Amino acid sequence: MLIDTPTNRPGTPETTAPATRRRHDDAPDTAALFARLAEMEEGPDREAVRDELVTLWLPMAHRIAGRFRDRGESIEDLRQVAALGLVKAIDRFDPSRGAFESYAVPTITGEVKRHFRDRMWALRVPRRVQELRNKVRVARRELTQNPGSPEPSVADIAAHTGLTEEEVNAGLEALESFSTLSLDAELSADDDGYSLADTLGAADSSYDVVVDRESAKEGLRRLPERERAILYMRFFEDMTQSRIADHLGISQMHVSRLISRSCARVRDEVLGQRTGTRGTGGTSTTA
Repeated sequence: MLIDTPTNRPGTPETTAPATRRRHDDAPDTAALFARLAEMEEGPDREAVRDELVTLWLPMAHRIAGRFRDRGESIEDLRQVAALGLVKAIDRFDPSRGAFESYAVPTITGEVKRHFRDRMWALRVPRRVQELRNKVRVARRELTQNPGSPEPSVADIAAHTGLTEEEVNAGLEALESFSTLSLDAELSADDDGYSLADTLGAADSSYDVVVDRESAKEGLRRLPERERAILYMRFFEDMTQSRIADHLGISQMHVSRLISRSCARVRDEVLGQRTGTRGTGGTSTTA
């Protein structure tokens, strides 16, 4: 077995010997293949060299994928994503700019991270919120890495990351929002247990009625007195058009026209839609 021994003499500057061992056993020496690939034209021969490179470097891609296991995605799917990143790295690599491993590792890692960012959220959230979540998650891990460290506060995380407390709160909320919870999920183990849906409120239609009435008040006040009386008899006293006609001494057809015109005028005013005929329709006509 060869053992490296220092060759510098005392008092002389220490020099660093070139590394003779790779960091990982799954980093093959493929410099010659990449140089050959860069010179080849598109065709079957180039595809064969490319496939050979993919095969040689695939163990490294699988190793990188293994770093992300136990995060809710199967290792088989992660390996597929990492393999895709490897292919992209091989296609984009320029042999004149350094070692392939230095280029491939961040490329493959980024591909796997994008997979989690874009595909693993149960609900699609803005990328900005996803980035805040990642920053907060890393900060919490760094602040609690020492045994006995207390759970960091929002202010602690903000100071550590340079984020505002509002951004930290958004990131913390996103940490709890990676997956969804069914509305049928039981929240109580008691015999009278209830689900999440049971705790949610429902829209009260009465509020809409209040809004509509308040909106229509001004329009109703501006109607002629007889038209207000007709609407009151029809919608508040529940009188038929025939009874209203007999009561006012006009035809039922005229009552129907007045009701339609009055309702349309109030509706237009509520919606802010001014028509050209509104000014002429403000006075009541008689049969």
